[in-house]
Amino acid sequence: MIDAEVAQRLKEAGLTWKPALGDRFAIPDRDLDEEVFVLSNMTIEVHAMPEGRVIGFNGTTEWALDDLEMDEAIWLPREDQLRELLGGTFRELRCEPDEYQVLIDLLGEERRFSDPSAESAYAAALLHLLAAAGVGD
Repeated sequence: MIDAEVAQRLKEAGLTWKPALGDRFAIPDRDLDEEVFVLSNMTIEVHAMPEGRVIGFNGTTEWALDDLEMDEAIWLPREDQLRELLGGTFRELRCEPDEYQVLIDLLGEERRFSDPSAESAYAAALLHLLAAAGVGD
């Protein structure tokens, strides 16, 4: 799983979250930095409110708030979601002895992103694509 710091960089680079069941997210700056939450149709779900979309914590006794505004959460995309976000640029995931390598093709130029974690290698490639597209500008 990518860490909250990488997820925050993706968010700042312009990655948009369209919440779906099973999505993981973190809540920074609330003494919950180490906690990972998962959207489900039982306890944590997204609600459309007149003031915008909020994440509702249904019936959870450990949560001090009923709702959390979407922009307060940081999406922690899974490996499959990161790969899908790379779209047609994705070429290959290689598993080397000490690292994973994600290969993308951006306008005919092959780029390689390495990390001990496959998800983090995908995230690095996605950060590069977002920067190249100027999405977060």
